[in-house]
Amino acid sequence: MYKHRIIFLAIGICFLTMALKKAESRITIYTIGDSTMANKDTTNGNPERGWAMAFQPFFDAGKVVVENHAMNGRSTKSFRDEGRWKVITDKLKKGDYVFIQFGHNDEKIEDPSRYADAQGAYKTNLKRYVEETRAKKAYPVLMTPIIRRRFDNNGVLVNTHDDYPDAVRALAEELKVPLIDMEKKTRHLIQSMGPEDSKSLFMWFPAGHSAAHPNGITDDTHLNGRGACLVAKEAVKGIRELNLPLAGYLAAKDYDIDDVLVHFWKTKLSEP
Repeated sequence: MYKHRIIFLAIGICFLTMALKKAESRITIYTIGDSTMANKDTTNGNPERGWAMAFQPFFDAGKVVVENHAMNGRSTKSFRDEGRWKVITDKLKKGDYVFIQFGHNDEKIEDPSRYADAQGAYKTNLKRYVEETRAKKAYPVLMTPIIRRRFDNNGVLVNTHDDYPDAVRALAEELKVPLIDMEKKTRHLIQSMGPEDSKSLFMWFPAGHSAAHPNGITDDTHLNGRGACLVAKEAVKGIRELNLPLAGYLAAKDYDIDDVLVHFWKTKLSEP
């Protein structure tokens, strides 16, 4: 009997060791950024979703895992100052990826804890993220901030990010870092939908829709479930366009990406 227990224990240890090795061999994508990307509290029927919440379903989960570290209200400065970047660098390993999308809060000149000038501290902070990622033999991917849904009287989207997207583009060229131009991609997506239809991607809900917003909400910055899925799809397009090695681990081919999105939206991201 004792001998059998030893055998079962040894078998169990072997399976555990194999599982740990498999987990260690998976590529981790760390996403860092602000509220447009972040995980959301979905209690009280809160319909808000960050686009990185919809990123994992595009990948083969046996080979790639997404860890979304983006947080509401953070900038390139405050994300590091609060120790959130150290949490990632402490476990970042060779072959992992870091997707970096900041800008919305770096623009807040009235808040010194977050503000970073586009051509100064913002670029310097992004450069540090890139260099420290590379020092771990991992791969940085820079992303411009997604656009806000703000149309002028002629139905044309207004640039609310000033020089921040151009600063990212210039830095990507300077450091030879892959760039996914989310500002450009979401601008095209939202402009093509127009002022009315594009509301369906953002936090536009009437009174009584959810306990989280009993009086309703009109928010042109933050995404709902549908918006999160479609913006995540734009990020995946960028991975394919850049021909990143990650493209080989996508769970869906071009023809059925929409099916994956529809399934995930209905089961994980849909509003009540």
